[in-house]
Amino acid sequence: MQAKDSNPPDGGYGWVVVVSAFVVMGLTVAVLKTFGLFFVEIQQHFDELASTTSWITSVTIAMFHLGAPVASSLCVQYSHRTVVITGGLLTFSGMALGFFGLNMVWMYATTGFLQGLGISFSWTPAISIVSHYFSKKRALANAIASAGECAFAFMFGPFFQWLISQYGWKGALLIIGGIQLNICVCGALMRPLASSCLTASDCKTETPPGNGASRRDKEDKSAIMHKTFNWMLVRRPEFVLYAIFGILAAMSFFVPPLFLVPLSYSLGIDESWTASLLSILALVDFGGRLLCGWYANLHVTRTIHLLAMTITLISTSLMLLPLANNYLSLAIFTGFYGFFFGTTVAIHITVLADVVGMPEFDSALGLFMFIRSTGGFVGPPLAGLIVDMAGDYRAGFYMAGATLVLSAGFLVILDRLQQRKKRGSKIRTKPEKSTLPYPSLHLLKHQ
Repeated sequence: MQAKDSNPPDGGYGWVVVVSAFVVMGLTVAVLKTFGLFFVEIQQHFDELASTTSWITSVTIAMFHLGAPVASSLCVQYSHRTVVITGGLLTFSGMALGFFGLNMVWMYATTGFLQGLGISFSWTPAISIVSHYFSKKRALANAIASAGECAFAFMFGPFFQWLISQYGWKGALLIIGGIQLNICVCGALMRPLASSCLTASDCKTETPPGNGASRRDKEDKSAIMHKTFNWMLVRRPEFVLYAIFGILAAMSFFVPPLFLVPLSYSLGIDESWTASLLSILALVDFGGRLLCGWYANLHVTRTIHLLAMTITLISTSLMLLPLANNYLSLAIFTGFYGFFFGTTVAIHITVLADVVGMPEFDSALGLFMFIRSTGGFVGPPLAGLIVDMAGDYRAGFYMAGATLVLSAGFLVILDRLQQRKKRGSKIRTKPEKSTLPYPSLHLLKHQ
């Protein structure tokens, strides 16, 4: 593989990669977001509590995050393409084996463990390679790619409901698994970027002596430096603060989609109308991502400030959503929540790249997802426990909103730390006042 250019192309074949990532997002996270349609079916089939059934989603989310460092390391050792194809095979295996539905432990191991690991191996390299292909347009490219989960979730809501009614929840899992095999096709289209080769021998090019050779040596050293996964990011205060934000956000993000369907059932809303709520959620989520990605690409507002604002708005929406008492009010509050959720997801990976820089991005993404897994693992069961104790699905939404408010505080602390370091850097690099451009003026000053 020849390295022809050390700069991201910001277009060209990169848009093919974006479209491929768009589909991967849809066949992974969109399935996870609409799994709430299976929640009641599985709960009734095994006659279990909400907290027990929610562990299926909890295990899926945990493996989605825990597998990220492994996926990132494999990307470094092999390629993004190989890891995405492997993820497609794992997601299919999880759903296909879940078809047998032997018991709850079996569901944890298949639609939980295998499906979650497959999502991680598909999602992590897909979103990573998009960031490598784009620099100036990175926020917009990430927003478009991440919008895939919204576009697919919009269709998956009524489609999954129809599959369950026609083939039962077990048959629906098998069919969905077959559809997820298309992840392998998308992975095959993710051509490695020439400038992101991972070994010194791969990165050597025919360059003339002089400055060209010097530049080649720097690129070779950079390639060798990124050959291994960097665990030392945990020593950087900025990364730690952003990771804590990620933990608290993950505790909240997966709760509303999980309990939205049961909440609507508890209000006496018909199943067909309930499925439309998920479509509304996906539609406004899609709009929020594209709008926020476009706005972030204008570089009018710092991305971390934009993220803090969207987190505050999404937490407010979650606090208001339980006030709904009929389909119309529930649809309105769901729309507000979905829109602000979309704006948040559109830029949170871009903020991570801004915090650590692109040379460490692959390692940072995997490590960030790994640390954030604790929030995804604890959030749904904790919300399920609160729901069981309160006897009302509304309690889960209050818990999610309160946790997001707390997470916004860590973004504020991170921003202040970055500003302080930036000011300190300016002071250290500021030239001394006694240094004047002309010797004669320097002499006049001392006369």
